[in-house]
Amino acid sequence: MTYDERFVTPMREELTRLGVREMRTPADVDATLRDAAGTTLVVVNSICGCAARNARPAVALALKHERVPGTLTTVFAGQDVDATERARSYFTGYRPSSPQIGLLKDGKLVYMLERHQIEGRNAAAIAQDLVAAFDAHC
Repeated sequence: MTYDERFVTPMREELTRLGVREMRTPADVDATLRDAAGTTLVVVNSICGCAARNARPAVALALKHERVPGTLTTVFAGQDVDATERARSYFTGYRPSSPQIGLLKDGKLVYMLERHQIEGRNAAAIAQDLVAAFDAHC
């Protein structure tokens, strides 16, 4: 069993089993985000135990809210490097961090949750931030 199968696959599945679609290549990212209509959630997933371990459950909690983005996507930092770099190119004005969660509306970034806003917080608190963003923009 490879490293990816033992450690990364379960971390990917935490989001994909919720209906979050992986973007594995720059072409996937552009096809999804360029000229996207409506709201799109972009989760930059990560192996980072200190922040991502709460970010993924936070996304799951937030997606139980009555108002959610129309499109749910993810890239995996450190694994799908080119796709992650391309996704971050849509996060104008923000430095790369892992994890990080962006919300785009009609292809424009309207909300960003960066690692420093995730790290050290529990999933419920992070989910509250996401729900507030969903209510404001979805």
